[in-house]
Amino acid sequence: MSERPLRLIQVGAGGMGRAWLAAIGADPEVELVGLIDLDTAVAESAAGAAGFGGVPIATAVSELLAAGVAADAVVNVTVPRAHHPVNTAVLAAGLPVLCEKPLADSVAECLSMVAAAEQSGELLMVSQSRRYWRAVGALRRQLAALGPIASASCQFSKAPHFGGFRAEMPYPLLVDMAIHQFDLARHLIGREPTAVFARSYNPSWSWYAGDASAAVIFEFGDGVTFTYDGSWCTPGLETSWNGAWRFGAARGSAVWDGDNVPQAETDDGMAVPGDLPDVPEQIAGSLAEFADAVRSRAAGEAVTPNGEVHTNVLSVAMVEAAVRSAETGVRVELATIIEDAYAKALDDERNPAVRAVLASWTSVQEVVGLV
Repeated sequence: MSERPLRLIQVGAGGMGRAWLAAIGADPEVELVGLIDLDTAVAESAAGAAGFGGVPIATAVSELLAAGVAADAVVNVTVPRAHHPVNTAVLAAGLPVLCEKPLADSVAECLSMVAAAEQSGELLMVSQSRRYWRAVGALRRQLAALGPIASASCQFSKAPHFGGFRAEMPYPLLVDMAIHQFDLARHLIGREPTAVFARSYNPSWSWYAGDASAAVIFEFGDGVTFTYDGSWCTPGLETSWNGAWRFGAARGSAVWDGDNVPQAETDDGMAVPGDLPDVPEQIAGSLAEFADAVRSRAAGEAVTPNGEVHTNVLSVAMVEAAVRSAETGVRVELATIIEDAYAKALDDERNPAVRAVLASWTSVQEVVGLV
């Protein structure tokens, strides 16, 4: 254990905020020193329920910092539309941020936050928590033993009755859910997406106003194809929330049901073992990696954790590209999404220092790792 726990301020005390409070409380390497929510009564209730009674509470991080609360980093668990203002304000205050996914509602806002992180010199990391399933680590090791990947597919079938905003979204599945599987595809394939064709639809029995189902084909580097067949209105024989996966590689195949130990077999019929190490999972895993990265950077070490802001933009871009393809009925290149978002980010940016960083980029595609 380090000399002292990493001191965290958490922003957001709703349902997901309570899950993060539990994760913070269970990790001896971190400690909560402040909780932020626009509704302080909600914050007080959440803090008390998580065993953090008496922790300082405010409606903005700046209030706690002005009051003398000493913090090393911030965990942002606000709604997606608040990610940009909260993250940029915290970065400007000189603190690193761990942000819930998605990084933003648009790629343009993502690029603004990339520039804000560069301008501040602080770490901005996105919690893509499904990367931290122990089974995902096992699957990555199995795939490495099978040689180059040619194809990957994910079948996702659930039937949740959320109500609320999801019931009224134009593309609830693609916008609110698919980023989990899209980001996992990047993580497991080990390549970046280059283009997509998507068809979204809504069965006659759907309880969603917008398209709750989609069939998506992504082209990845080195000729890899990733197909996603998903629905939020298919009751019966439901898949895991992670989806059901299959990979075809040069020396064998691998499958994962999304919950249990993945299975892999070589071309000569030999099973490739899937070992599950005893490491933190889901948001506990992203919290642990963030804490390690913050400490390593403070010690002068160059660390790029999973979900570091530059590396996360393409996951959001996959969603935006799939929606654009579904809307237009044509194949969409990821480079087009990134370039269009860059132009919008330059037009929309109101912070002169951040805009100067955006303008300094000679290739936005290189900045986000597309080329």
